[in-house]
Amino acid sequence: MTEPAATPPRMKLTAITLDCADPQALAAFYRRATGFALHEKSGADFAGLTREDGLFLGFQRVDGYVAPSWPGQTVPQQIHLDFEVEDLDGTEALLLEWGAVKPVHQPDEDRWRVLLDPARHPFCLTRA
Repeated sequence: MTEPAATPPRMKLTAITLDCADPQALAAFYRRATGFALHEKSGADFAGLTREDGLFLGFQRVDGYVAPSWPGQTVPQQIHLDFEVEDLDGTEALLLEWGAVKPVHQPDEDRWRVLLDPARHPFCLTRA
């Protein structure tokens, strides 16, 4: 007879941190894109943004940072963020103006858009 599976712990996601070469620049990009507040302890080597419910989005300086390659896996992406938006085309245009890059490869452009942030982390915009 097998033991019943243990009840998983209740874990609340409190932070997501991305490696990058310039934490201040990446925080500025995501602050503009999300409206999250700049965390009071942000500095040159680590910057952060806080959402109203407490979710923290951090950016840490890594010496010799190498950006992920997408869609290739020469340098794996390891993580990407998804953002739900009301206006897919309008939001994409703003983010491109603010420093995002749109790669040629788009798996399903009618449903979502893959963009790269200024540190070249892939992230997706999806229709609300």
